[in-house]
Amino acid sequence: MRSPPEDKALRDALHDTFGINHLRPGQQEVIESVLQGHDTLAIMPSGAGKSLCYQLPALEMPGTTIVVSPLISLMKDQAGKLESAGVGAREVNSTLSSREEESVMDGIKRADREFVFATPERMSDPDFLAAVGQNEVSLFVIDEAHCISQWGHDFRPTYLQLGAAIQALGHPTVLALTATATDSVIEDIGRQLGLGDLNVINTGIYRPNLHYRVIVTTGESEKLEETVRLVRKSHGSGIVYAATVKAAEQVYLLLRQAGESVTCYHGQLPAKTRTQNQDSFMTGASRVMVATNAFGMGIDKHDIRFVIHCQIPASLEAYYQESGRAGRDGEAAECTLLYYAKDKQVQQFFLARRYPGIDDLNTVYAAVQTLTAEHKRTSFAHLRDTLEQVPENRLQVTLKLLKDGGLVEQDDNLDYSVTRQRVKAKELNQLVENYREKSARDHEALERMVFYAQTGFCRWKVMLDYFGEEVEWTHCGVCDNCRQPPEQALSPAHVREHIPPETQKSKSPLPEVGSTVKVPKYGEGRVMSLADDKVTITFPDSQTRTFLREYVTPA
Repeated sequence: MRSPPEDKALRDALHDTFGINHLRPGQQEVIESVLQGHDTLAIMPSGAGKSLCYQLPALEMPGTTIVVSPLISLMKDQAGKLESAGVGAREVNSTLSSREEESVMDGIKRADREFVFATPERMSDPDFLAAVGQNEVSLFVIDEAHCISQWGHDFRPTYLQLGAAIQALGHPTVLALTATATDSVIEDIGRQLGLGDLNVINTGIYRPNLHYRVIVTTGESEKLEETVRLVRKSHGSGIVYAATVKAAEQVYLLLRQAGESVTCYHGQLPAKTRTQNQDSFMTGASRVMVATNAFGMGIDKHDIRFVIHCQIPASLEAYYQESGRAGRDGEAAECTLLYYAKDKQVQQFFLARRYPGIDDLNTVYAAVQTLTAEHKRTSFAHLRDTLEQVPENRLQVTLKLLKDGGLVEQDDNLDYSVTRQRVKAKELNQLVENYREKSARDHEALERMVFYAQTGFCRWKVMLDYFGEEVEWTHCGVCDNCRQPPEQALSPAHVREHIPPETQKSKSPLPEVGSTVKVPKYGEGRVMSLADDKVTITFPDSQTRTFLREYVTPA
């Protein structure tokens, strides 16, 4: 275990290598935790300088630092900045030719660079782990760590192998980095990585320079018109997010027809086109990027002045991550959600397709049995090639379920085998049942996102409450509800003036979603969603308002 360097040594390394004079809030705490050998989870907002939290301590530690990054573009950006600062870095990703990869792997075996950047897919490759493991690995960094957790909004099955990779490398000090994590995600990150004692450093998500607002629309055409209007009146560069490829293409064409400097990014575009379009936006050749959530993770463009969502995201985690790409320079930025109630159905459709069922478990378990009958073990690549009908992500999740249920195991080379030749149907059914809990949580997260869109309370306070962060204030002063309070945002004292004394109860039970209730002054309405002590109700005039539960009574 190392002690943290003296302040002067830290300042010298900061200044001499990175040209920085002072650490930002939270950075020193994370750096000292890493240097003391603690496995650490750092939760810091976009623009808070998470990269420096591993770069600086790595220079003080012997051996190699492995950095696991989900995006090749982000990996190239970080490695390039280190090389520019005179610090050696290697990249291992799918863009390398065979000759380039051979050269890089030879260098890794010789430990000729302080940093090795790799995708999570590489961390499940036994040959890669063997090459890296020939030398001391002192620090194992996981960027975008929320992708590890099955409760995280951007869960990626390829991250599930990282716990096994950490053990295979002799358990170096681990630093996981993310901008958001609820309590359940924090707990799951530690469990998935096999880290029992994880030092969590959370600097909070609040960024007062981000000004949140919601514009309610009543139809698709109105929403599209509003999107174009907002882009045309906004200054500087910005991102417009859509939930589907179809919507992204539609908005892109409308903006181009309106004469805007715009480009597009989604998963169905060729890789070369995606790279060209991203470069166009990053360099300023295009002012606006229209994209699905395939774009944005790790995007290091500091002068984004606005982010518009023209379809509701699946959760507040996703919304915060995507909207938080604005204003990384600390200057004011607008984050706008265009809310059309029917867009919720798009996210419900995605949720319905997300989880493996009993047929997936039977198919994958049978394949592992068959492939291991002769050779005892089988690789993920062999399973993937054999089960072409099972999407790769679903295969990863299914294998993880079987592994968690004790029906499949992995060896040090990350190869799979069955633990026994027969399995009861009720055991597989129980594994599927376990995943239904995740489905329920995801639907709850979507309801909380809808509540955010409909609420009359401070937008920032709703998000902070969701992430379990307590602040002394109730109004940020910069969101739309704080600047122009709607009727549903009236303070309890103000609302109480309009309520007869006999209805002013200290606590009343929460009504059920879909039930009919009444509120003094507004009359009867139907309950749309519930969150903590807040009830969101739609009234016969199609207006949606949110109230504290004490003002809501059964009809």
